[in-house]
Amino acid sequence: MKFGITLFTSDRGITPAAAAVAAEGAGFDSFYVPEHTHIPARRDAAHPQTGDETLPDDRYMRTLDPWVALATAASVTERIALGTAVALPVEHDPITLAKTIASLDHLSGGRVVLGVGYGWNLDELTDHGVPPGRRRTMLREYLEAMQALWSQQEAEYDGEFVTFGPSWAWPKTIQQPRVPVIVGAAGNEKNFKWIARSADGWMTTPIEQDIDDNVLLLRRIWQEAGREGAPRVVVLAGKPDPDKLARWEDLGVTEVVFGVPDKSEAEVVAYLGRLAGKLNREPVSN
Repeated sequence: MKFGITLFTSDRGITPAAAAVAAEGAGFDSFYVPEHTHIPARRDAAHPQTGDETLPDDRYMRTLDPWVALATAASVTERIALGTAVALPVEHDPITLAKTIASLDHLSGGRVVLGVGYGWNLDELTDHGVPPGRRRTMLREYLEAMQALWSQQEAEYDGEFVTFGPSWAWPKTIQQPRVPVIVGAAGNEKNFKWIARSADGWMTTPIEQDIDDNVLLLRRIWQEAGREGAPRVVVLAGKPDPDKLARWEDLGVTEVVFGVPDKSEAEVVAYLGRLAGKLNREPVSN
């Protein structure tokens, strides 16, 4: 079981590059960042944690662009995986986004992990022209179209939301036929069927910690869909709990990801050192 960290990036505190360097040096396997292009001031959509229009954290309004953030991290690290927890592909042009992700995977040596979400903030999606009732279909088409551009010498796609004729697009992703796609969503049958059809694994929501039954359900749906191997399972955790970590490892959880504060570099480096010690991670020197 691997261990990663996620930094809720903002225009305050440690930079993504510095955090990624510190995480890699402390022995962590992955570094994740979130995405929100903007937060409409007046909203009808309820946040999953608060249950209403209020936000649990003002960093939702201040998030950095995830691909710029990860590019800065890629330039100063060597081995740590670089992921999103989670990105919102449907808020972008899929051809342009495919180029951005392929470029990052190429330049990082194949270290990108694409965590995606359907998008809880329907008001944000609406500003991007996304029909809320069709966002799952739209995301599926985006992922299929991007995979075509990443893997085919002459790619084309014809869908409801994405259409392009035979096209050339390089670089291709180093990871083939696509970068790993992990869906961050509630653990239920509907989402797991979507994952089994269109993705490579499941990322839990931060409020979901009792996942035993859901992991078994995901594996059953995965097998029934005819997928080979096992789906990735990435758990967004709070503080490390030895008993819970042992249970998750026995359950076959792929990776556990811990949040770090967007405080000063010195504070975050110290925090990562303490966290790595609790997880028995060995420091890595470049």
